[in-house]
Amino acid sequence: MIGDTMTLLSLLGRIMRYFLLRPETLFLLCISLALWSYFFHTDEVKTIVKSSRDAVKMVKGKVAEMMQNDRLGGLSVLDAEFSKTWEFKNNNVAVYSIQGRRDHMEDRFEAAADYVKAHLPDSLKQQLQAFEREKRDGALSYGSILEQRILTVDREMLDKLSANHDEAGTTCLVALLSDRELTVANVGDSRGVLCDKDGNAVALSHDHKPYQLKERKRIKRAGGFISFNGSWRVQGILAMSRSLGDYPLKNLNVVIPDPDIMTFDLDKLQPEFMILASDGLWDAFSNEEAVRFVRERLDEPHYGAKSIVLQSFYRGCPDNITVMVVKFKSGAGGSSKAGE
Repeated sequence: MIGDTMTLLSLLGRIMRYFLLRPETLFLLCISLALWSYFFHTDEVKTIVKSSRDAVKMVKGKVAEMMQNDRLGGLSVLDAEFSKTWEFKNNNVAVYSIQGRRDHMEDRFEAAADYVKAHLPDSLKQQLQAFEREKRDGALSYGSILEQRILTVDREMLDKLSANHDEAGTTCLVALLSDRELTVANVGDSRGVLCDKDGNAVALSHDHKPYQLKERKRIKRAGGFISFNGSWRVQGILAMSRSLGDYPLKNLNVVIPDPDIMTFDLDKLQPEFMILASDGLWDAFSNEEAVRFVRERLDEPHYGAKSIVLQSFYRGCPDNITVMVVKFKSGAGGSSKAGE
């Protein structure tokens, strides 16, 4: 009798291990819940789906790591992946970036990202310099200038990439510092967060995701749809609802380039540092976790940027990961500025 019981328990254990805990089974479960949520709009299921999406990403990361280990014949996956890095350090700014478990480095070496890097900073600098010299047009502000230049770069890039049938797209996150203000423009799901004088996390941007009510309604009005495939995607393709590039979806008007602009009072916040990062970081860290983690490592050579990138990888992030940390210095009168 005891032997039969042990055999039954062993069989149940094998079923759990080889069927219920397989990534494919988790994917099917998430898709089923997503369809239920999409058609019946039950709040309880939506909460489950969002939690399941994060769990699926972690499972995919572990599966990718095992597969990579097999391909490398036992070599350390870290040795292979961390050889594909990019880093930068200058005064109060540090950047660290890894390709991670992706086949390509889309955060940096990709047509849309390269185009924006080559054209947006210079054109933005020229318009800001002209604005500072004149400051006569009351309709202009730092926010309006950021918006104009981002939309212009997107139009120019669409013309070039569509002519080559290049469907590349990119996010855009720009933080503009003046004497007493910080102006942030965001398109897509890269994200900024600031640590104020009390160590609190202050969101500098909000992700543009298809499942958000405002974005979902806009997509539906344009004749588009969203569907769940590991994450909510526009037309079943793009996991964010706004971007630069992505010309096939722009032609359908279901993805737009319009940035959100937010302005912050530096005298009030007196920030210690800010983090600007691609979505790979935010797959593994919340805003509050990221601020706590970096704050404890501001004395490191990369102000914690390198450490948080590597920690995101260790946590199973399957994506490219790029993090910039800007360390503020206290200025006269209690205000803060990003170095000299």
